[in-house]
Amino acid sequence: MKNTPRNLAVQILNRIEEGQAFAQPLLDAYLSRNILANTQDRGLLTRIVYGALRLRNRLDWVIRAVYSGNFESMAPGIRNILRVALYQVMFADRVPAYAATDEAVKMTKKMYPGRSNLVNAILRNAARKMDTIQYPSFDEDPLLHISVLHSHPLWIVKMWAEELGIEDTLALCKSNNEIPPLTIRANRLKTTRPDLIGMLEDCGCGAVPSKYSPDGIVLSDLSAPVVKMPLYEEGYIQIQDEASQLISLFLDPKPGEMVLDVCAGAGVKTTHMAELMQNRGRIVAMDISRKKIETSQVLAHRLGAAIIEPVVHDATKPLPNDLRERFDRVLVDVPCSGMGTLRRNPEIKWNTTPGDLKKIPHLQKEILNHSASFLKRGGTMVYSTCTISSAENEEVVGEFLLTHPDFEYARPTAFVPGMVDRTGTLRTFPHRHGTDGFFGAALKRKGE
Repeated sequence: MKNTPRNLAVQILNRIEEGQAFAQPLLDAYLSRNILANTQDRGLLTRIVYGALRLRNRLDWVIRAVYSGNFESMAPGIRNILRVALYQVMFADRVPAYAATDEAVKMTKKMYPGRSNLVNAILRNAARKMDTIQYPSFDEDPLLHISVLHSHPLWIVKMWAEELGIEDTLALCKSNNEIPPLTIRANRLKTTRPDLIGMLEDCGCGAVPSKYSPDGIVLSDLSAPVVKMPLYEEGYIQIQDEASQLISLFLDPKPGEMVLDVCAGAGVKTTHMAELMQNRGRIVAMDISRKKIETSQVLAHRLGAAIIEPVVHDATKPLPNDLRERFDRVLVDVPCSGMGTLRRNPEIKWNTTPGDLKKIPHLQKEILNHSASFLKRGGTMVYSTCTISSAENEEVVGEFLLTHPDFEYARPTAFVPGMVDRTGTLRTFPHRHGTDGFFGAALKRKGE
């Protein structure tokens, strides 16, 4: 079967649904193999994959409305063929229903012999009834309306409605289905933001300062991927959402200090801290994954961050005693559900369960408790996540403070108005700030 954006999209969606994989690495892998040589086809593949993921609940509502059988028992591959076809008809440049149906039927004959009549019947029914399909009314059932029309699992909508209210939940779900801006970080060790904007404009890119981070730049009109640009290869640029940049700024590490990054991952925030410290001092960057540590070393070399000491270590286990109370600042950027990044990772909302949100905080509390012992008296620790769930944020910090009376909120003074509340807690939301949803709590250890 000839590779087209549609059948490749189905293959990727199948892997996401069956293996709980992430979309971006799969897309990168397919695109790097140059299966699709045409630039338009490559762009179409990306749009279909993300579009079908973002709007999956709405697409499924249409399928259920015209299919008399059991939707849940339908093979995932058949569901994804239907989703891809309907997404094209409903949202992607209004592809004619007959053309989308024809291609879907051909695809089914190749991939799932014997099921093409089913696909043909469902799509033809959908085309006939599209204008008469009834969606849940906001006035009668606002939570179901948001879940279907704005395509989030109902349990997530209910959780956010309890925490944020219905109007904010509606705005948040709408925002999660928008294409996020492409934001980069200017490397302070090699340039300034104004100078970098000028260099980007000279390359023909649209480049404007981000609203909140002093290091952020929002890009547009790129002629090539950022990672292929000479400015990237030479270390002037790092791709990073603006909210993620704010976490390092929130910790506020100073030149000459000793800093611990407990869950350093690939080193994006670690290198930002090195830039803020002007490459003076010491950062111990710790992660359980040796592969991520190796990736972070490559990143540090590209950006010229020379003060980072990588360590492979499980953050749920104690560090050596000689590091206890040694650090001026500690960043505890814990593993989380990632619910604040649904614009970029829409698959998370389908791959996460209520049970996951019950398990994750236990790990977060364990890491935070271990991390606290390495902070000096008078030092600052930031607990952060890329989620907006109170179970992973306020509740974790609240329990920590109850069991650690030698800690209190740090209440940073110089920070973005409207993002930090009276306790000193940082929150960002896609619908309020145009960034990913992040949480940060600055905690100070009492005493000198």
